[in-house]
Amino acid sequence: MDKNFLTGVTSIGSAGAEQYRTLMKEAVDVAANWLVGEKMFDGIPIAMLRAELNTLDFLPEQGVGDLQALHEANTYFLKHALQVHHPLCSAHLHCPTTIASQLAEVLINVSNQSMDSWDQSPSATLFEEYIITQLRKQIGYPVGDAGVFTSGGTQSNFMGLLLAREHAKRHFSHYQQSELVVICSEQAHFSVQQSMLLLGFNDSATIAIACDDGGRIIVDKLASTLQELKTLGKKAFAIIATAGTTDTGAIDDINAIATLANQYQVWLHIDAAWGGILLFSQKYRDRLLGIELADSISLDFHKQFLQTISCGAFVLKDAANYELIRRHDDYLNPIEDELEGVPNLVAKSIQTTRRFDALKLWMSFRSLGAKNYAEMVDYSIDLAQQVATYIDSSSTFELVNSTQIASVLFRIKSEVLMGKDSTLVHRFIAQLLFEQGNANLGITRRDGKTTLKLTLLNPYTKIIHVKALLAMIERLVSQY
Repeated sequence: MDKNFLTGVTSIGSAGAEQYRTLMKEAVDVAANWLVGEKMFDGIPIAMLRAELNTLDFLPEQGVGDLQALHEANTYFLKHALQVHHPLCSAHLHCPTTIASQLAEVLINVSNQSMDSWDQSPSATLFEEYIITQLRKQIGYPVGDAGVFTSGGTQSNFMGLLLAREHAKRHFSHYQQSELVVICSEQAHFSVQQSMLLLGFNDSATIAIACDDGGRIIVDKLASTLQELKTLGKKAFAIIATAGTTDTGAIDDINAIATLANQYQVWLHIDAAWGGILLFSQKYRDRLLGIELADSISLDFHKQFLQTISCGAFVLKDAANYELIRRHDDYLNPIEDELEGVPNLVAKSIQTTRRFDALKLWMSFRSLGAKNYAEMVDYSIDLAQQVATYIDSSSTFELVNSTQIASVLFRIKSEVLMGKDSTLVHRFIAQLLFEQGNANLGITRRDGKTTLKLTLLNPYTKIIHVKALLAMIERLVSQY
């Protein structure tokens, strides 16, 4: 039988290892050459890039080989890719990544562990359990390993709501599903409503509470809503508090919300996908006071933890609540395994096949250490405050939010626009800066007005970069 088709399929034995070593060195050279590029983005128009891709055969009759495929990926993908390590790539919660995380990706990819069962990921399973126990310690949860790595905040929020619903069905079974609701703030992540739809609820089952000027849920309005629901014979089965809203980084008053959740016997889930980074801050950890009171928590490591996508975690306070969704299949996680102490992590997750993303966080923590991580976190927050102060004193710009993590919202003052359409001007400036490869600015709306956003996650971004950006914007306003 002709086995030439195996060439390049996988690396086995000494010959395969040598082939792997040679090609990986080539890939590293390609990636390293891309890293030294000065422009954030080459500005290629969408239609042109689409046309370039359409010239290639998706599945050629005869393969081009690993080396050619690598160089084609460089030509058609990498050269047009966004450089997230650029100091002014600051539109989203989209971060540069630690070298340790990139190194971990090599090991994750070559080993290809599947985190659903022990016999597919023996050492990796214990690594993940260990890392969850350490994250619980940082949170202030009881000793244990109740938690699991996820693809990110959206999946973690879904798991929190899934368990909260099942908890309500077991402990408050006299309520019909039509009488169950979830409460969050009007600034909560869209995944809350998305998760509710996936769980079989309509939009009216999600109640959004107004926020104060800082973007935090108004606790008095939350309290009156809970009382009103009780009067109406309805049951809030979960409250979603946010520690770090997407736009402003606002952190809800966790202690006050936890008190209400306890009073009304409501599951408290905290979406700390962004704000969870403060668990590792030296200066700002107290902004998460009360987080240990939550029943479940979302964390995202591909945000300010600087991990490669994807990398998140769902952490559950009481391990007994995993029984609400535990399932066993004879071929994967038989009940006998559990009785014998064999850990199969599929019982903790809504995913089956799952990557060993926990290795990235472990290697980064080991590489950098607590002091460096804390300094990176605190630097970003301090920088955001410095930028906010600078903007607030400007005659051209107005500050839109008070900074709680590392997000700064601002807009051009109406008197500077001199009657020009604010939305068109702000969008024109952001798009032009992006196309020129100078900056990636977020565009959002606050108080019904188009607003620009800086999300300052990059520890290499300095105030001088931001001042230069603001000067560029001032010049563009006059040219519009």
